[in-house]
Amino acid sequence: MIVFELICAEHHRFEGWFASSEDFERQKARGLLGCPVCGGAAVEKLPTARVQKARPKPVPATRSAPGGDQKQMTLAGFIDHVLMNSEDVGEAFPEEARRIHREEAPQRAIRGTASRSETSALIDEGIPVLPLPIPARGDWH
Repeated sequence: MIVFELICAEHHRFEGWFASSEDFERQKARGLLGCPVCGGAAVEKLPTARVQKARPKPVPATRSAPGGDQKQMTLAGFIDHVLMNSEDVGEAFPEEARRIHREEAPQRAIRGTASRSETSALIDEGIPVLPLPIPARGDWH
């Protein structure tokens, strides 16, 4: 058995268990897959990490960029880091980012929601923001 993380067209995330990757593709082609939240049939696999059972061989040291270590982080690992090391200010994100930028609020890492136009306005104002594909807490599955 193999477990895939799946997502529907409405961005609902869920797991599916299949005999193989080919089994997933066959079921998808036959229209047998559906989102358990909305029932949508447009289901795709999300990228997944590869897990090694054996201990990996040591990788020869490479030269790092001046002034720092080189580290690789997966998108999921990066998102986990952001979630654990930032304050969720929700829909107040654009205004709180402005307050921090103007030094009217304590300097700290924040996250929240902003529309595309709000994000563009923040960037135009010189406020460093990074849009991330983190679904709203109510959409976590």
